[in-house]
Amino acid sequence: MAVKLRLTRMGAKKKPFYRIVAIDSRQPRDGKYIDLIGTYNPISQPKEIKIDHEKAKEWLSKGAQPSDRVRFLFEKEGILEPTVRQKTNNAATEESVANETETAAKEE
Repeated sequence: MAVKLRLTRMGAKKKPFYRIVAIDSRQPRDGKYIDLIGTYNPISQPKEIKIDHEKAKEWLSKGAQPSDRVRFLFEKEGILEPTVRQKTNNAATEESVANETETAAKEE
């Protein structure tokens, strides 16, 4: 059973509120979860994040994989080390950079 740490949507229409849960990866987004780890309210100002650090670290030590958004929230709360994110470039941008470097090399 692959366990994921992800968000489950709660709240009313146009007013989302999320629970951070440990859930079997085969379950639907709002399906039955194993453990409640915390909450995230993106609507409030400032955005409200409440996470049980001990539960989060326990699930991570057991091998649970956080989703991208949960990983970001854990990094923000200091549970995980920040990861270096690189922008993904499309092939056209990579080709133009390669052409510019070749042109600069020829001019020298």
